[in-house]
Amino acid sequence: MDIRIDRESAVPIYMQISTGIKELILTGKLPEGFRLPPERRLAEALGVNRSTVLSAYRELKADALVDSHVGRGTSVLPRSHAAAVSASVQPLAWRQLVREGATEVQDPLLRDLLALAERSDVITLSVGLPAAEMLPLAVLRKVQADVLQDVGAPMLLHSPTEGLTHFREALCQLVIARGIQCSPAEVLVTSGSQQGLDLAARVFVAPGDEVVVEEPTFFGALQVFRRAQARLLSVPIDRDGMRTDVLEALLERHRPKLIYTLPTFQNPSGTVMSLERRLHLLALAYRFQVPVLEDDPYYELRYEGESVPPLKALDEHGYVIYLSSFSKVLFPGLRIGWLAAPRPAARQLALVKQAVDLHSSTAGQYLLERFLRDGHYARHVKAVRPEYARRRDIMHESLTAEAPSGVTWTKPQGGFYFWCRFPDGIRQSQLLGKAAELRVSYLPGDACVAGEPGANHFRLNFTFAPPDLIRDGVARLMEALRVMARRPQGGKPEGEATPPIV
Repeated sequence: MDIRIDRESAVPIYMQISTGIKELILTGKLPEGFRLPPERRLAEALGVNRSTVLSAYRELKADALVDSHVGRGTSVLPRSHAAAVSASVQPLAWRQLVREGATEVQDPLLRDLLALAERSDVITLSVGLPAAEMLPLAVLRKVQADVLQDVGAPMLLHSPTEGLTHFREALCQLVIARGIQCSPAEVLVTSGSQQGLDLAARVFVAPGDEVVVEEPTFFGALQVFRRAQARLLSVPIDRDGMRTDVLEALLERHRPKLIYTLPTFQNPSGTVMSLERRLHLLALAYRFQVPVLEDDPYYELRYEGESVPPLKALDEHGYVIYLSSFSKVLFPGLRIGWLAAPRPAARQLALVKQAVDLHSSTAGQYLLERFLRDGHYARHVKAVRPEYARRRDIMHESLTAEAPSGVTWTKPQGGFYFWCRFPDGIRQSQLLGKAAELRVSYLPGDACVAGEPGANHFRLNFTFAPPDLIRDGVARLMEALRVMARRPQGGKPEGEATPPIV
């Protein structure tokens, strides 16, 4: 293919490539069914990055000029009248219109993982979602009808930025069982706990400020803090959670604005911070005067062992901002979470939320308040715990039966995830591609670290997929590992394209 690139042009190179190929297609030089070169081969021929060619192919696919299939590559589609007419209209360069810095630190991983949940052809072990088939839809229909009859139009109108007062009162009652005492004035309803992270970063973190995170940690939090242009300070975890001895040494040299932690069924590792370390962490926060951002979405999903109080329940001096959510238990699509914070902090967070989205879903708050008040929420938690424990055990048994030599993991006491390690000789990028070929998805461990990628890890979810698909998905992923282990250094034959995970 004769494609000319002007490296001095203001037009992005991927657009120059897509435009050149488009002209060849529309002029008939590339006929219907013509197979375009693999991205890597064309990238080498043009002297550009493979991602640049991939972007060009995506543009062509969006214009309905080509289509791609795993194993068959990218081929030219039949010409249509619409495609011929559109050739005379230059595409709007949307990416050039985006303000500088607006998206440069954003990772599409979370968006792509959520998209996987809709795909019936992929066994999804990557997302952090509850079992869709266990959601109490019949109860929801009745509750929705009752609330609409009792409340009427206000259910569909605006609500206070902080959240409906009676819903915040219900949340205060909910967390009493966790040992947390708070008033409605200290509670802010959020659009999922992800928004709580974003609000905390907007209020407390300025560009260049330091934030302590666990290593590994929730990749969504890393995205938020990177977007805030924070400097991330990593503290490793072990079987007892965050290494507070390392944290102490770090705090003696730095003055971070926040300490972010998931002490209970940590995402992605599934570990639970010991009571001793929780008390030590709080003592360090008091000593160095650093607030703690505690993320606790999995507290009620314990399948064995004794509960450990949240940091918020142990906090005697108002240093902890507590985040939680309904999304891991009940109706994630409602996007209802909350935070509990000392009153001065709660007020500042509410003022920022007002500017961001005014308030969270009014209807969602009414529905969940009724679920809490009438006991439906407690009954649902009681119902899912044994089923999730069964799915966890099925994944553990499947890993035990299928995992090749060198793959290790720890069986969690609760939460959603297995955190697995595979031999260092296998490359993460190549394993992702092979898993995609076998139609199974996982979360690569590199997404969960703040610094340079370390040892090879992946996270597997055991709550979303039904038991039979858990077994099949684990078998497919372990087969991908075996295939990659047989290739020298985890490599792959020249010219073989890596299919996308989504």
